[in-house]
Amino acid sequence: MTIHRHDHSGREAVAEALADRVAEELSGAIDDDGQASLAVSGGSTPKLFFEKLALRDLDWEHVTITLVDERWVPADHERSNARLAREHLLRAKAAAARFVPLYTGAPTPEDGVGAAILHVETVLLPFASVVLGMGGDGHTASWFPGGDNLSAAIDPVTDMPLLPMRAEAAGEPRITFTLTPLLKTRSLILHVEGEDKLTVLEAALGEGPVEEMPIRAILRQSEVPLDIYTAP
Repeated sequence: MTIHRHDHSGREAVAEALADRVAEELSGAIDDDGQASLAVSGGSTPKLFFEKLALRDLDWEHVTITLVDERWVPADHERSNARLAREHLLRAKAAAARFVPLYTGAPTPEDGVGAAILHVETVLLPFASVVLGMGGDGHTASWFPGGDNLSAAIDPVTDMPLLPMRAEAAGEPRITFTLTPLLKTRSLILHVEGEDKLTVLEAALGEGPVEEMPIRAILRQSEVPLDIYTAP
């Protein structure tokens, strides 16, 4: 596994650097393929990065943005990742991008996963960039320790691009990309901020079961180099 660390002094610096990197990857994919796709994570960590990226000069009309995972809540819910993306990323210059959400309005993610898969099949692969986050329990995407579909989600040979996920720590039921499509990317990035999460990252880089800290499925894969962008 090839891992490159990009350690920065603070949130502003890492957000600028990450926005520059992702904008470069999107531009390169547009130059090569005429279009580009980007998968981003939710939570509080990426907000500033989103706002910086939204200001970059790109041919945004040829960019498709989707989510790595989603809480199974309506798009206007305060915990919706789609709402987060719309408020902080799909604005300014990036308002011209196409957005493909994962939530379908079905009663449960189990009911909605089929329609969600049809939606994401319209997203160009490989991604230009996949930007992952990490929780304090070592989860990424919605691959939670103890998740009911965790084994299938991190199985490198699964043929399901999306799976529903339920876990005690997840709060709401979720839907998540599985490992296989997330590794189909020109650029795989892990964005980690805060001393507590940096401590978790160091633990995840050590020995131990993948199921205990599912971010290890990303840290230990050998298909694509991983860039880790950090700030204390």
